Amino acid sequence: MFLALKEMRRAKVRFGLLISAIALLVLLILAQQAIQNGLITSFIGAIERQSAPVLVYSVDGQKTLQGSLIPPDLQKAVEGVDGVSSSGKIGQGTFTVRVSGSREDSDAAIIGYERADLGAPQPLSGGRLPNSLDEAVGSAADFSVGDRVRVLPPGGVEGGPEGPEVIEVVGLAEKAQLQVTPTLFTKWETYVAAVRTANPDAGAVLPSVIGLAPVEGVTPEELASRANRANPQADALTRAEAAELTPGVAEVRSSFQVIFLLFGMVVPLVTGLFFLIVTLQKSSSLVLLRAVGAPAGRLVRSLMFQVVVVVGLGLVIGVALYTPLSQARAGSVDLSFDPQAVLVWSALLLSLGVLSALVAARRVLAIDPIEATKGDGGI
Repeated sequence: MFLALKEMRRAKVRFGLLISAIALLVLLILAQQAIQNGLITSFIGAIERQSAPVLVYSVDGQKTLQGSLIPPDLQKAVEGVDGVSSSGKIGQGTFTVRVSGSREDSDAAIIGYERADLGAPQPLSGGRLPNSLDEAVGSAADFSVGDRVRVLPPGGVEGGPEGPEVIEVVGLAEKAQLQVTPTLFTKWETYVAAVRTANPDAGAVLPSVIGLAPVEGVTPEELASRANRANPQADALTRAEAAELTPGVAEVRSSFQVIFLLFGMVVPLVTGLFFLIVTLQKSSSLVLLRAVGAPAGRLVRSLMFQVVVVVGLGLVIGVALYTPLSQARAGSVDLSFDPQAVLVWSALLLSLGVLSALVAARRVLAIDPIEATKGDGGI
């Protein structure tokens, strides 16, 4: 350790540049991880945080709330499945709205639930659940308690968010967006009123999905399987499956995995190449140390200690830079600090860094002390 620290103090610029490079790579990796998590959460956060253990889509809906419609016969079939404790309609639509304090129209997803225990968001980060037909819980990234949101009829209206079909935000839910869109959770009747406001010619308003809760002793997975067998048009999924299998999620994950693979390859390559070059540059000193009796194992341990210190400092600095960045917002995507990602990447990059230095360690072990008598100091 003494030899390792002595060398690092004598070559502060060289080792400082390597530490800075690793810190920058760590920052980029963790930032990409935060963007991936934030993007996926913005797509499916509303599904993950709604309270129904099982969601029944129509097969034609392709596992999307926007495309699914449940006709009465399908609803009756899944509600009659053995093991159902309770059921409730859940509807979803995207509407043009105007929020208090703004003169601009925007889009918002409205999710209407028949039962609070089958479709309402959980947990709330502020406020309360709706008690009346003109109240809603909003995604915390887009709304504040007290906001008034007016659903606009075709062609829009002049003026602010006043008049009929005004919804007041009385509660907030973190990470509860749907399809990267501001999202409101309302009672079923409020959702129906919003549909009729946006489309005055609409007939019967059908639910997008049916939420189911199992009786005691039946798991959500078992209940979903029974619902699928009850009707060929049913596509029942547990809450976790409904979120994970939403179209687009797998594609986002695979795209980011390619980026992570490339970043994961750069760190060991940079570290390994650096220490190999350093080992070659100080070959004469290493030969001399071996000639005066320094054990090869001690030199290798010194090298590995340097690797751990350099990669460790890079990780610490990278995480320190990532922490304030993770509290920011990228467009409409909220970022967040992910401790699990930090631990996983730290362990992975440290392991890869140590493995990459094994080539340099082998060069050290290959030193022959007799080379000191030849004058070339080669390895």
